[in-house]
Amino acid sequence: MNICFIMYPWENIDPDNDTTLALIKECVKRNHGVAMCIPADLTIRNSVTTANCSVINRMEKTPSSLKSFYNKVKIREEMLPLAGFDVIFFRANPPLDPIMLNFLDSVKDDVFIMNSLEGMREANNKLYTAAFGDAHSNIIPATHVSKSKRYLIKQIKESTADKMILKPLNGFGGSGVILIEKSAMSNINSLLDFYITNSDGSSSYVILQDYIEGADQGDVRILILNGEPVGAMKRVPGSDDHRSNVSAGGSVQKHSLTKEEKALCKQIGPKLVNDGLYFVGIDVIGGKLVEVNVMSPGGITYINKVYKLKTKIEEKVIDFLEMKVLDKLQAFDRRTRLRKAVQDA
Repeated sequence: MNICFIMYPWENIDPDNDTTLALIKECVKRNHGVAMCIPADLTIRNSVTTANCSVINRMEKTPSSLKSFYNKVKIREEMLPLAGFDVIFFRANPPLDPIMLNFLDSVKDDVFIMNSLEGMREANNKLYTAAFGDAHSNIIPATHVSKSKRYLIKQIKESTADKMILKPLNGFGGSGVILIEKSAMSNINSLLDFYITNSDGSSSYVILQDYIEGADQGDVRILILNGEPVGAMKRVPGSDDHRSNVSAGGSVQKHSLTKEEKALCKQIGPKLVNDGLYFVGIDVIGGKLVEVNVMSPGGITYINKVYKLKTKIEEKVIDFLEMKVLDKLQAFDRRTRLRKAVQDA
């Protein structure tokens, strides 16, 4: 199997804890061909979608540790056609570039893409969680999305809660997430101006959510593969930050899924699969879904460490990709045989 990771720059990887690196290492260990590129490396060459790829040289023996693997990898540069790969694994950080997806549209029928382009278009921002909430559902906190300062201030004033969460629509890794309190209403005008108004005069959407009691104790990151949970961890905020994201200074603890969390996964799993979102990370607080991460969900290395798993999560992910590629090849062989039978008749 040949797989291309569209990701962040290789030099930006945390060699101790990076989820993408763990996935790449598992591919190399299985002797799959691995190439990497960043979105800016995509191009059209002679009417063929290609990428300036960093190709990992085959290794006789794959180092056991992630850091050692990162340091020993040898890379060469190659311009390669994307349709020649079996899998494109999308692992770039938000925000999602719609032009980049247009490049990939030309190869989506030839290559299995994780996650699907349409799924990412629909779910790349925090609005996607609203698809799981309705008048009969209580799995998401009360949520307001707007770029109208007047509307947002009205919602804050009318809320029965003393505290709410404010965050940008396209943030990631906990960036821009702040806790606001009614007792500090004098500051909210300037905060909303900062979040909504861009330097070029345009405006951005923000999300306002009811604060969930217990959020100060952390959240739960659940990794979902093909609609089923494959790992979870509790993320606990640092002493001087309300955010639980590890990138924001949070720490990780073991966590067994509660009855409510299992029910939540069962409820949203079919829609994720139907939307082609095969590998996602969801963030849960108090049994409520607060975020769905579809572009580059992390947490594999942390979950592996705290649980000392026999079967690492990256192994399950690559098993799934191998199954998808085999299914695609078998379907192609079957069509070829049937067409030949018709031609020979």
